[in-house]
Amino acid sequence: MALVISHTTVNALDAHAQSVWWADLLGYHEDADDPNEPGHDVCMILSPDESHRILFIEVPDAKAIRNRIHFDLRPTDRSRDEEVERVAGLGAAVVEDRRTGDGRGWVVMVDPEGNEFCILRSDEERRAAGDL
Repeated sequence: MALVISHTTVNALDAHAQSVWWADLLGYHEDADDPNEPGHDVCMILSPDESHRILFIEVPDAKAIRNRIHFDLRPTDRSRDEEVERVAGLGAAVVEDRRTGDGRGWVVMVDPEGNEFCILRSDEERRAAGDL
């Protein structure tokens, strides 16, 4: 392999606020040796096992068009619909409901700065439907 992904970078109007919001959403944490603080223009969060990192970098302009890349998130300890409710409670908004009558599909949501992401079915839901 010639390359590995170091981290995923997200442009933000408020890097600290976005790092806190996404850390709460994903169960990620900041680097204890380099804590994120209000006013920092670069804020990193890490997955619990530290195998994935997301870097938020402040930019002067707000998001204006649909993301060219986004996160597809799969719940690990609850259903897709329960996770959509939890995430909405954290301040995300539903922008497109792609759920189908047979229980398949996903929900497109946006974070507080308008960045799209999708909530998919859990592996348990996929197994129950015969999709795994």
